[in-house]
Amino acid sequence: MPTDDLPETFHVTTDEQLRAVSNLTRHRIMAILRFEPSTITQIAHRMGLAKGSSSYHVRLLERAGLVKVVRTAKVRGVVERYYAMAARSIELPDPGPGQPDVLLRNAVADLEASPVDGERHVRMAHLRLTDEQFTELGERLQALADEYRALSDSALPDVSLVFALFRPASGQPVEEDAR
Repeated sequence: MPTDDLPETFHVTTDEQLRAVSNLTRHRIMAILRFEPSTITQIAHRMGLAKGSSSYHVRLLERAGLVKVVRTAKVRGVVERYYAMAARSIELPDPGPGQPDVLLRNAVADLEASPVDGERHVRMAHLRLTDEQFTELGERLQALADEYRALSDSALPDVSLVFALFRPASGQPVEEDAR
């Protein structure tokens, strides 16, 4: 699918859109549609879902404007719709105080569901940075992700990259693990 006409970023601004992207199943459907258009049947097969469930979730994503029909094809007298993402990337609003970070929760769920015998790289680093260094690191991480996104090929296996650069809350009591 040519992506030249896709907007670069879709900004999630409504409650309906936020509910649509907050669901893990819909998050995973969007990951499938990020690289190539797919039908409800293809999505269902790839995710191990019933066609009805796939259809339900795709309809919610479409209603929220996150995915769209990019082409149709007649197959045995039935019109099949091919869905794709409505933009190259989706930007979620920052969660409010005490609200869950939907993106990170979905990323952790995907990481936990990934094959334990597969190659994966999970690291955490604690740094001390100036405001300028913090900004520069964020920009460099984004540029690196963009560089590799441009190299993506739908014939290759899926890979997820998640990064979170943040300043931890200071002065907050730390809950100890009850043992």
